[in-house]
Amino acid sequence: MSQPTLTGDRRIAWQNVLTVFSAAILIGAEVFGAAFAGGWALAILFGLDDVSAHILQAVLFGLGVLVMVAFIRAAQRVEPFTRRG
Repeated sequence: MSQPTLTGDRRIAWQNVLTVFSAAILIGAEVFGAAFAGGWALAILFGLDDVSAHILQAVLFGLGVLVMVAFIRAAQRVEPFTRRG
């Protein structure tokens, strides 16, 4: 009468976790750096004031967060964080 459980015999694959998060740090630095620099450049291009420039940077930062979440989810499918026993 033993049935397998969803949580039974699962271990964290630390090498995969470290690989994904290391790549996320590298890619995150590029994405968020581009968001802030792009917001600043677009603000100058369109002649926006400081408040509008910060709002534009915040919007691009939010898009960067979405990009990072999508990256980590896709990377987790390739490098699973857990494995069986």
